[in-house]
Amino acid sequence: MFTFDTTIDAIQTGKKQFVNTFVTNEAVKEALNSFVDAQTQYTKSAFKAGSDTAASVAKEMTKSIGEAAKFDYAKFGEGVMKAYNSLNKAAK
Repeated sequence: MFTFDTTIDAIQTGKKQFVNTFVTNEAVKEALNSFVDAQTQYTKSAFKAGSDTAASVAKEMTKSIGEAAKFDYAKFGEGVMKAYNSLNKAAK
């Protein structure tokens, strides 16, 4: 299955290269790079949670559709007609 880790790493590596190229103060550079690392961890976790949630929802929807296909609509229709007929007789 496709993961976004490679894309996330590429973007975050670009950010780090930008910081390393244009920031001359070592303390600021270190702080920004640690911030980028924190962003990387958060973004990967968020994508994983979203992916897991989507997979779970899809699995449950598939299971529900399969259960709905097993429903005996003829038997349900007979029950509705019996209820209708009993209400119709009671009304007369």
